[in-house]
Amino acid sequence: MKTKRMGRTGLNVSEICLGTMTFGRQCEEAQSFAIMDTAFENGVDFFDSADVYPAGGGVETAGRTEEIVGKWLKGRREDIVLATKCWGAMGDRPNDRGLSRKHICAAVEASLKRLQTDYIDLYQVHAPDPKTPIEETLQALDDLVHQGKVRYIGCSNFQAWRLALALWQSDKLGLARFDCVQPRYNMLFREIEHELFPLCREQGIGMIPYNPLAGGFLTGKHKAGAEPAAETRFALSGRAGETYRRRYWQEAQFAAVEHLKEFFTARNKPLAQVAVAWVLAQPEVTSPIVGATSVEQLEQSLPAVEMSLDEEEMELCNDLWFSLPRLRDKAVALR
Repeated sequence: MKTKRMGRTGLNVSEICLGTMTFGRQCEEAQSFAIMDTAFENGVDFFDSADVYPAGGGVETAGRTEEIVGKWLKGRREDIVLATKCWGAMGDRPNDRGLSRKHICAAVEASLKRLQTDYIDLYQVHAPDPKTPIEETLQALDDLVHQGKVRYIGCSNFQAWRLALALWQSDKLGLARFDCVQPRYNMLFREIEHELFPLCREQGIGMIPYNPLAGGFLTGKHKAGAEPAAETRFALSGRAGETYRRRYWQEAQFAAVEHLKEFFTARNKPLAQVAVAWVLAQPEVTSPIVGATSVEQLEQSLPAVEMSLDEEEMELCNDLWFSLPRLRDKAVALR
C-alpha cells in the first residue's frame, strides 16, 4: 500500500481510504472491528466516517458508527489518519443540523467524544448548507483548527462553483481552507471531471471520492430484474436505498456492468478490483473510499492497488460512461 500527499498539504495518507458507513447497521461491532483490523493489516491507515452514520438509519442511530470506530482506535490513534463529517440531522431541534457555527461547534465536540480522541485529522462538511453563509461555516472551522481540535478541513458533495467560492472566502478572510473534497465518482458517474477535476488540479485540493464501486453495483453481483439483496445499500430503508436505486438500478447500467464483467472475466481480473484500479489511475484522485460489510468484501477490493489496466482495458472503461443516459440526483444523499 503506497501513501500519497493530500493535495498541497504535508499530510500523507494511504492510497485506499476505509469507509465506515456500514458499521453499526449493516455489520455489527465485532464484524466492524474485523474489517478495520484487515484494512490496517494491509496498510490502510486512512479511515473516513461521519456523525450521521450508519447509512440507512435515522437520528436514533446517528453516531453509532463513530462509537465503534472510537472503541477500535484505542491504542492505535497515532497510527490512523482519522476523518469524519458533520451537516446531517443529529436530533429533532432546528439547530441539530446544517453548517451554522452553533451546530458545527456542538457536532465536533460530540464526534470527539464518540471517537474517544482529542483531535480529528480531517473534519469535513458533509454537504452544502445554502441557509448558512459560507463565511460563517469557514470561520467556525478555522476556530477549530486554531483550537487544535481539527488538523485539516474538507468538504463533501460540493459542486465546483461552491468549492471555488469557499476557497475565495478563505483567501479573502485569511481562514483555513478546504484542502480536500469528497465527491461521488466511479466508471458509471463521471460528471465531476469537467469542472471539479481542473479546479482541484489548479488549487492543490486532495480528492477522496466515494462510491468507487457504485455502492457494490460495479462488482457485478446484482442482477437485472431481481430485487436488491437484503442488507445491500440498494435495500437500505428510507432515502438511502431509494437514492442508490435511482443512481444505478437502471437497465443501461446493468447492461454496461455485464459487458465489463464478460470482458474482464476472460482476462481473469475481478470486476471489483478493476473498478477501484480505474479510479486509482486518475491523477486527480488521492484515495478512493472503499467500504465493506465483511472482511471478504474488503479483501476482494484491496488488491486493486497492485492492478494495472492496459491501454485497451482503460479505453473500454473510459468508453462506458459515454454509452449511459444522463441521470440527475434529486437530493443529496449521505452515502
